[in-house]
Amino acid sequence: MDSMSALTMTALNKSYGAVRALRDLSLEVRAGEIVGFVGSNGAGKSTAMRITLGVVAADSGEVRWDGRLIDLDVRRRIGYMPEERGLYPRMRVGEQLTYLARLHGLDTAQATTSMEHWTEVLGIAERRGDEVLKLSLGNQQRVQLAAALVHSPEILVLDEPFSGLDPVAVDVMSAVLRDQAAAGVPVLFSSHQLELVESLCDRVGIINSGSIVAFGDIETLRRTDTRRWVVDGPPYASWLPSVPTASLISTEGSRTVVEVQDASLTTVDQELLGAALAAGPVHEFTRQRPSLTELYRHVVRTPSEAVLDAQEVSA
Repeated sequence: MDSMSALTMTALNKSYGAVRALRDLSLEVRAGEIVGFVGSNGAGKSTAMRITLGVVAADSGEVRWDGRLIDLDVRRRIGYMPEERGLYPRMRVGEQLTYLARLHGLDTAQATTSMEHWTEVLGIAERRGDEVLKLSLGNQQRVQLAAALVHSPEILVLDEPFSGLDPVAVDVMSAVLRDQAAAGVPVLFSSHQLELVESLCDRVGIINSGSIVAFGDIETLRRTDTRRWVVDGPPYASWLPSVPTASLISTEGSRTVVEVQDASLTTVDQELLGAALAAGPVHEFTRQRPSLTELYRHVVRTPSEAVLDAQEVSA
């Protein structure tokens, strides 16, 4: 697989009657990287994925893999996991996965070997003879992932793959996605579990009302003009007033969080540390960057929410 290969969505638009589901959405997933797709319910994540798979058609825009418009041949090489489980509930797990692998072109022996491999990896080997409807929701989710992987896809598009999984299953699935990316497969998945997205993904796309409002690697997204530091040391009242450019955000016990709005003040960290040390011993002094959860809340808040925030600050 070419190291420059990428799954690209360009200027996708989709409306359902008066509802605008996608608005010029563009997103790229390079070969060998994991991209998290986050947004509220109804933001457009599933619509973008369904367009990629050809389940629905875009009103305008295009999806390409390795520079080529995605057609039926390319779609056969995509591993897709829908948010709504697309399994046959009364079909046995092993038979179903073998059947799906054969639909993607594997012969019986290859399909059986692949089914055995993925059910073993995902911890459901002992469930091969069970009907899907008799499985727990977590095990159904594992079978759904196995169905996306059983034909050795070149691309993975997974809609809420971690939904309903216990922590052990989350670790297993995370390891599988990392292994797939390490093998050169581009992995795009949506999730509401932002801490998991932050720890697992190379890049993250935040979607709001059908548009990408932020996209990049976590460190890039976390860069802001606002700087915060955690100071574990003497009471803030004994040193913070001597640094007029800093303001108090929170305090708990000996730990204080302070903020400086002007990023051009490159020496303010030294001023803060010096002021705190002058007042007493400092046990911790660290830069605090916003988490993905904080970034998400900031970029998807509505204009009315922004007005309320401003009113709270001025109150």
